[in-house]
Amino acid sequence: MEPAGLILFSSALFIAAASPGPGIAAIVARVLGRGSKGAVALSAGIVLGDLVWLTFAVLGLAALAQTFHGVFLAVKYAGAAYLLYLAYKLWTAPATARNVIAEGKAEHPAKLLLGGLALTLGNPKAIVFYLALLPTFLDLTRITILGYLELALATMAVLSVVFGLYIVLAARARRLFTKPGAIRILNRVTGTVMAGAAAAVAAR
Repeated sequence: MEPAGLILFSSALFIAAASPGPGIAAIVARVLGRGSKGAVALSAGIVLGDLVWLTFAVLGLAALAQTFHGVFLAVKYAGAAYLLYLAYKLWTAPATARNVIAEGKAEHPAKLLLGGLALTLGNPKAIVFYLALLPTFLDLTRITILGYLELALATMAVLSVVFGLYIVLAARARRLFTKPGAIRILNRVTGTVMAGAAAAVAAR
């Protein structure tokens, strides 16, 4: 690919990824409520979902997504249900000082990865960016296998930077809460944010 096109794509993706959305809300709420352990697996699932949409856009499968609308609708609601599950776990988490210092009971990375994948596949912002906006930045009919690999690597690099920054900032903010009352409020707020993200995914 031409460097200018790759830079334009990466810049647009960075802006889109950094803007608040269900994915960012899920990552931040999880780190604030449960600690940073597991955040990487959740983020990896979200990145994987973005790569799926990127592949669809490059291969010209937007029509296929419309044909199998019911499948993608089911995936969207699965992602929303997972966010609601996380919201419940945060809302009911014990408000103890140990909850802040410890990372909490670990969840299986595969479960978090699949949750992040389902979330992205049902995220309207990701769908719009890759299936509608990407063709305005690049001539998808001229992308080679090497060009696709460059786009995929750029996507993983940009999203890793964005999600990494959010994880670090959320982890630092979490350390400010050391009293049970503050922890309870934090758990309830992050649980509400997670539930709101679920509602946003399901409603679109």
